Formats: sequence, C-alpha cells, structure tokens
Amino acid sequence: MELNIPELSLVLLIGASGSGKSSFAVKHFKGTEIVSSDYCRALVSDDENNVAATDDAFEVAEYIVRKRLKNGLLTVLDATNVQPAYRQRWVKLAREYHVLPVAIVLDMPEKVCLERSRNRTDRDMSLRVIDTHIRQLHQGMRKLKDEGFRHIHVLCKEDDVNNATIKRNLLYNNKKDVRGPFDIIGDVHGCYDELVMLLTEIGYEVKPSNNAYGVEVIPPVGRTAVFVGDLVDRGPKSPAVLRLVMSMVKSKAAWCVPGNHDSKLLKYLNGKNVQLKHGLEKTVEQLQGESVEFIEELKKFLDGLVSHYVFDDGKLVVAHA
Repeated sequence: MELNIPELSLVLLIGASGSGKSSFAVKHFKGTEIVSSDYCRALVSDDENNVAATDDAFEVAEYIVRKRLKNGLLTVLDATNVQPAYRQRWVKLAREYHVLPVAIVLDMPEKVCLERSRNRTDRDMSLRVIDTHIRQLHQGMRKLKDEGFRHIHVLCKEDDVNNATIKRNLLYNNKKDVRGPFDIIGDVHGCYDELVMLLTEIGYEVKPSNNAYGVEVIPPVGRTAVFVGDLVDRGPKSPAVLRLVMSMVKSKAAWCVPGNHDSKLLKYLNGKNVQLKHGLEKTVEQLQGESVEFIEELKKFLDGLVSHYVFDDGKLVVAHA
C-alpha cells in the first residue's frame, strides 16, 4: 500500500499505545524527522514513561516542530494523538506555517496492541488504557477531514502496516525545475488591449484560434510568462483577459498566481456574499454575456491557482503582494 504525502508536511501518527507507531516512524522516516513524545518526556524527566512530565514534554515537542516547519522540513509527530483537542494543537501549528497536516492512523485490534504492550520491557500498558485509546480513536476518526487533515491514511491490518510504503509528492507550488527567463506581468485589471500590446512588444505572438478560448499565444523561444494576479476588475475586458491567460496557462506558455481581485471574483462565482465594488461590479456585468460552460471552467481555473510558485532551483518566488 502506497501512502502519498506532501514533501513538506506535518505528519501525525495516530493510534493506541502498542499500535506500532514508533516502529512505523523509524522504518519510513529519518530519525531527525521524528519528534517523539516519549523521547521528549525523557528529555525533561529522564523517564519517557513519566506521565507527570507530559505537559513539559509537549512544550519541547512543539518548540522542535516549530523550528523544523520554519526551516521547511517535513516533520513526524510520534504520539498517540487519539484526542481531537491534541490534534487541533498540531493542525493549528501546521496552518501557522502554511504546511499541510497529514494523518496516518494505525487502527490495530485491541489484542494486538495489548500483546505488544506486554512484550515491552520498558512499559506495560493496562487493558483499560489501551481500550480508552481505541475508543477515543474511533470516536474521532470520521471527523479527521473536518479537523483540517487533507491527507488521511488508515491502516487497519498488520499486513497493511508491514507492506506500506511512503511516497513524498512535490508540492503544487514546487516548480524548482522550471527555469527562466521569465516575463512577470501583474495587475492587468481587465485591460485586454494593453495586455496584447505588452505581450507583442516583448516578443509573444497573439493570434485568433479555434481553441476553446478563441485566442492562442506563442511565446518567444525559451521564455515563459508569469501572471502575478489581479487579472480582473476596473478595466473594460476582464473576460477577454481571462480567456487569454487561461489559454496561455493551459498551453504552458504561462504560469499564474491569484490576486485579491481574482480571489474575490471566485467567492462571488461560488455564491458567497461579497460587495460589488472596487471594479468587481464591472467584471460581474461583463461576465453576464458568457456561457455557463465558460463560467464553470473559469471557477475551476481560479480555484486551481496556488498562492505562490518557487522557480529556478528556489532562486525565484512569485506571489501577489
């Protein structure tokens, strides 16, 4: 079983004592990536089983996790994590550092957890403790997505755990292998004619097309355009700008990140209560003549934009600001 996780994420191992979380962590992650609650207890009390040291231990764990996420490092939290309140602490931290939280649940049978616990020389968890962990796990497992986890993997059999592999996927904004030269264009604001003039001036060929957008743009050899947001509002031809940029992105002649005006338009298209001002009223009026199919494709396009891209081996980051 292949478990896909983002290359930069905060991974919570979730399971009762004896479910095999620590063994799983050691098998699939570097030692430096693992932050263990037991080890943190030992750091602050010389005894990893000292329950009285739990609060201090988690303060240490949070400090380490913060430093790792700040430095852009995947981090694995090895703790029971069976209580929603504890998980929310880590989900909040992940959001603070714009990192995706991942849940890997080891939902092992009670008898397996109990047998493993009894075979440990350093600890012997009682049936009552393990039963409580499993009950808490099952009570909250269905709500993991609502808690903020976007990647959830549940392993219910020992064979699933033994055969699991971890695949680290590049983040959507990791385009370090894409290199320039780049032509960075911002704040078009519905000014289609001026955009065409600009692209033509810097060597792009803009011509009519039979494609779904009615326009095709051919970039100069080796160059790529990067639109850094605010495609719409204020100007007279926001739909035309959108068609041109959507065509360029689809043909890989350009990349695009959203601006605040684009994000507000998406909210409007999704039925959110937004104020029609600062130019949005013009865009809404201009879109009234567009087909339902175009509006649906536009919503997908805007919803698929990511906040920033990292290009050129990490030497260039583009975002709307």
